[in-house]
Amino acid sequence: MVDIVWAVMIVGGVAFAAAAGDVGAVTSIIFDQAAAGLTVGINLMALLAVWFGISRIAERAGLLDAAARGLTPLLRPLFPDVPKGHPALSAIAMNITANFFGLANAATPFGLKAMEQLQTLNDRPDTVTPPMITFFALNSACATLLPATAVALRARAGAADPSVIIIPAAMASTAAAVSILLIDAYLRRRRGRER
Repeated sequence: MVDIVWAVMIVGGVAFAAAAGDVGAVTSIIFDQAAAGLTVGINLMALLAVWFGISRIAERAGLLDAAARGLTPLLRPLFPDVPKGHPALSAIAMNITANFFGLANAATPFGLKAMEQLQTLNDRPDTVTPPMITFFALNSACATLLPATAVALRARAGAADPSVIIIPAAMASTAAAVSILLIDAYLRRRRGRER
C-alpha cells in the first residue's frame, strides 16, 4: 500500500512539473535530493558508530549493568509471568536502560536477547506470550532521557539550538511509555476476565 502512495506522489510530481513546462527541474531536484540524502546517511552512520562505541564502553565499564540491576525490581510488576532471576529480566533491563540514554543501537542486541529468553518460557513457540507483548510495546515506546542521535543530526544540519528538543522529546517519550503500559495493563486484565 505504501508503495502505491509513493508511486502516485512521484508520478504526480513529474506530471505537475510537465504541465508547468519545467521537466528539467525534476532531474535537477532528484540529483540534489539524492546527494542530500547520501550526506545525511553518511553523517548518521558516523553518529551511530560513535554512540555504539560509547555504549560498548559503558557496557564494559559496568555502567549499563549497574543501571539494569537498579531497574530489575521495577520490572517485576510489569512482567509477573517471568520467574524471578530469569535472564530475560536482565536483558529487558539492559534494553530499557540503553534506550533511556538514547543508545538505541546498543539496545537492539539486548532486545533480541530479551525476546530469545522470553521465548524459552513459551509453551507454544508459534504464539507470542503476554510478557513478549509487554516488552515489545515498552521497547517501541520507551522513555528516552537524551535523544542523542536526533540532537546530533540537528547539530549537523546547522540547527541554532540542537538540544532544544531534549525536554519535549523526554516528555513525549515518557507519556508514550506510560500510556502504553496503562493500555497493556488494561488489556491484560480484560483478557484475564474473559478466560
